[in-house]
Amino acid sequence: MSEQRTAMVTGARKGIGRHLVEHLLASGWHVTGCSRKASELRHDNYTHFEADVSDEKAAKTLFKSIRKGAGRLDALINNAGIAGMNHALLTPMDAVERVLRTNVMGTFLYSREAAKLMKRGGGGRIVNFSTVAVPMALEGEAAYAASKAAVESLTRVLAREFGSFGITVNAVGPTPIDTDLIRAVPEDKIRGLLSRQALPRLGEYADVTNVVDFFLRPESAFVTGQVIYLGGVS
Repeated sequence: MSEQRTAMVTGARKGIGRHLVEHLLASGWHVTGCSRKASELRHDNYTHFEADVSDEKAAKTLFKSIRKGAGRLDALINNAGIAGMNHALLTPMDAVERVLRTNVMGTFLYSREAAKLMKRGGGGRIVNFSTVAVPMALEGEAAYAASKAAVESLTRVLAREFGSFGITVNAVGPTPIDTDLIRAVPEDKIRGLLSRQALPRLGEYADVTNVVDFFLRPESAFVTGQVIYLGGVS
């Protein structure tokens, strides 16, 4: 069994997920990533799967592959997410379902399967993704904010359920970052959101990486069930 640290990152093809994969690889991790489309990233220590995170059969196949290949899993980063930015009266139910399936069901499913593997290895780290849309109660993001509020609840409950296995479960809530998720948002809405932050600027990948690194550190073994929002939002 390899002693190299292993991580799983969902939504790994682009944006924050791609950045996190590259950061972990540069830090010496072996990384498995997944997304609904193929990745262009090529690295000796990177394996990519094409999978929808809400597909239970695909998830079980993926984690079985990790168990057979690496024999362990040290960290799971549930980054995959779908945003729904529309007034509630204009939001169709199929859009709400897509958001909930990816953001809530995907986070639950991958956390469950990861915990099975981490338990065998004596512990691990799970990092989920929330958003400042939750504490800000951002209008026009009812489905998205509700899904991430559910992720926060999952984070706290799973922290209790998995704690005895040496598994910590925490979440990071980024402010808007220049990714595909916000490029369709009107500029005036982004400016209004930033003005409500204590630090009124867009977030950067490094801001997110800093919090994820903190959660993954061996010294953070006593930190669990926490949500850290960026930008001075509370």
